[in-house]
Amino acid sequence: MRRLEHKTALVTGAARGIGAAIAERFQQEGAHVIVTDVDAVAGQALADRIGAVFARLDVSSEDDWARIEARFPQIDVLVNNAGITGFEGPFDGAPPAHDPEHATLADWRAVHAVNNDGTFLGCRYGIRAMRATGQGSIINISSRSGIVGIPMAAAYAASKAAVRNHTKSVALYCAGQGLRIRCNSIHPAAIMTPMWEPMLGDGPDRAEREAAMVADTPMRRFGEASEVAAVAAMLASDEAAYMTGAELSIDGGLLAGSAATPGQ
Repeated sequence: MRRLEHKTALVTGAARGIGAAIAERFQQEGAHVIVTDVDAVAGQALADRIGAVFARLDVSSEDDWARIEARFPQIDVLVNNAGITGFEGPFDGAPPAHDPEHATLADWRAVHAVNNDGTFLGCRYGIRAMRATGQGSIINISSRSGIVGIPMAAAYAASKAAVRNHTKSVALYCAGQGLRIRCNSIHPAAIMTPMWEPMLGDGPDRAEREAAMVADTPMRRFGEASEVAAVAAMLASDEAAYMTGAELSIDGGLLAGSAATPGQ
């Protein structure tokens, strides 16, 4: 029997990257998958390819979540994956500043609206949609940036730190309610997804750029979206029945030490 047989799983931001990999892995594990994204074209294409259902969802919109709740009143697994860095573009000129001194309040709020409001609204929906059975798994995709400071991406780092902490609040709330609804967070570092393409380019120096970007990672490589999906599948399954409020780093050993590694 596959790990997620007979489970219904909703994944946000699933049109591409980590979200798409999670949706595909869940489908392979036997889940009935609901793909959601603001990109209806790419989201529907993925859903058609893997035999899933697509629903358009702007995670920062309470009205959109209300429509999701009306259409899918009961689920078993929720992955709050949708998120932005604030550097997505396209921009008329240089990308906006996201450091603590120069970031605008509007740009700060735009990142938090998706990453924080989206996770809050998603968790709220997930608890309600799992309460009927009294069990389920909520998986929040945070980041390595939610554990350490990122000077030039302060809004993103702060938002992912909030996701990390809210995960624990949800876990404790559900346990306190006598519900077997688990909530855990995953913290990826450099994962090879389309968001890296503008920085890596396709020129002859791509391999050199790629190596430079993971030079401080002990395993000296980018992670793969499928590796994040594998951890999500474990958290979604009944194998993780005693895990809640936990945070799992997928970072090639980046957070295992410090810049001054012993012996160097």
